[in-house]
Amino acid sequence: MKELLVIFSHGKESGPWGSKIQALANVANRVGADVVSVDYREDPPGTAHDQNAVGEAERRVQQLRAVSREGYRRCVLVGSSMGGYVSTVASSLMTVDGLFLLAPAFYFPGYGDQNPAPRAKSVAIVHGWVDTVVPARNSIRFAELHRCDLHLMEGDHRLNDCLPKIEPLFESFLANIVNGD
Repeated sequence: MKELLVIFSHGKESGPWGSKIQALANVANRVGADVVSVDYREDPPGTAHDQNAVGEAERRVQQLRAVSREGYRRCVLVGSSMGGYVSTVASSLMTVDGLFLLAPAFYFPGYGDQNPAPRAKSVAIVHGWVDTVVPARNSIRFAELHRCDLHLMEGDHRLNDCLPKIEPLFESFLANIVNGD
């Protein structure tokens, strides 16, 4: 049995191998994890989805839940923006060891679960102070309610300028999962 699987969920308008996911996948690989990045733009392959359709976030939750975790002792979900919401809702419906969220899109009108309760053993949120897409106050509210680790950084919604700070946070997060802390 393998030790750790890290499953990435991209945002509404991005793709499965954007710069943040590539950078964090490299971190996951360094700690010995296997990586999957779900492509929410097409499911099944060749069938494109309207990313603005009513119920799109919930469709993505079901797609994420269908990813096989068989053969792994531990699983961490990583989500950015809508992918953060999707990962959190999925973690309320299945057991995962960790949930690492980047500017998660909490409390958005039209999303089915306005207060998802993560069941992950460890939850960390990173959010940019100058995010004009998802206000930082949404992550502050969620972190306070669920007692999550929260890292606020001088950055925008994409957080690309913050990657040098996020990468070591993620590495430490994964190390704690693997070591059972």
